[in-house]
Amino acid sequence: MIKCLKCNRVEAILKAGFLRGQQRYYCKDCSFHFTLGGTLKPSPTSRKSRPTTIKDIARALGVANSTVSRALHDHPDVNEDTKKAIIQMAQQMDYQPNQVAYDLVKSQSRIIGMLVPEFNHVFFPTVIIGAQEILTKAGYRMIIMQSNESYADEISNTATLLASRIDGLIVSMTKETNHYEHFKAFEKREIPMVFFNRYAEEIMAQRIVIDDYQGAVAAVEHLIGQGYRRIAHMAGPRNLTLSQERLRGYIDALSRNGLPVLNELILHTDLSDETAKIYAQHFLDMAEPPDAIFAINDPSAIQIILAARAKGIRVPAELGVVGYSNDPRSAYIEPGLTTVAQPTKEIGRLAAKKILALLANEASGPTDQFVKLDTELIVRASSLRAQAPR
Repeated sequence: MIKCLKCNRVEAILKAGFLRGQQRYYCKDCSFHFTLGGTLKPSPTSRKSRPTTIKDIARALGVANSTVSRALHDHPDVNEDTKKAIIQMAQQMDYQPNQVAYDLVKSQSRIIGMLVPEFNHVFFPTVIIGAQEILTKAGYRMIIMQSNESYADEISNTATLLASRIDGLIVSMTKETNHYEHFKAFEKREIPMVFFNRYAEEIMAQRIVIDDYQGAVAAVEHLIGQGYRRIAHMAGPRNLTLSQERLRGYIDALSRNGLPVLNELILHTDLSDETAKIYAQHFLDMAEPPDAIFAINDPSAIQIILAARAKGIRVPAELGVVGYSNDPRSAYIEPGLTTVAQPTKEIGRLAAKKILALLANEASGPTDQFVKLDTELIVRASSLRAQAPR
């Protein structure tokens, strides 16, 4: 006779299947499941490497699959003793719920896609950290992909994200992107999108950008205030709105201060360090070189400082340099780099909040489609000509 290991009764014992080669018993009196530790030798074909499923739990307890599913999701119509037995069995069988499958039954994945152009510089990883803070707290997972500044890779990545049935997309485009059919595919499926930093004008979506125009004006007027007069601009790709806005700020700052805008002092880079090195060398080798350079970003500005150092040009006495983005390296290079700081982590947080609002149908319509965040000029030694030894 088999006694219950909890209440020692024998009259109410039922067999309840097998668990890992052991006979399992159930006591109807105290609702206790137990094994006696006797091992049944399993056949080779009975060994499973696959994860435990709801069907396995139902078979072990002799109940319906639907009963196990409802119990595991704490449905009120399942008897408490039965629910307790199912949960205990699930724990013993090391059951791991398939959350993806469960969410898809409800026509949602609770996954947000995040697509960025590169991981080489600190800007995009920091935005991702900010977004993840918000989405994780809201119970969402993320698929993060980078396109290596390649339009072809971006198309491939968006196809992968669509196939993953994401609920929403947070995205910053590559420098090569000029056509947007791959983003229109999300529009057709009514998958909400939030663009940040780089965006497509013809895509109706939430956009979060930096006030690049004012940031550029502040940078150039700071250089003018330090006595620089022949100021060059190492600009970004022509197709990016942020490049256009920073160029517009550079031009307006010169014009309002009575300085000429010279085409020879404007070069458009592809945002790579290699091109920045070449263009820095070009500026410094000119017959009449600039006495200051405003760069599209800090990595480019750092290449300018390194090129000047190699040629024996003193920064800031002979060349002022200002960057954009407040890369962590900007504080440690010698001399320290003056830069336009962006609220990078806040961009990510805000993008995540926007996508969650769209999923909850809380977005406020067209007036809520464009958010512009302020910048801050951080002045360091690379532009302080007035204080530099002559």
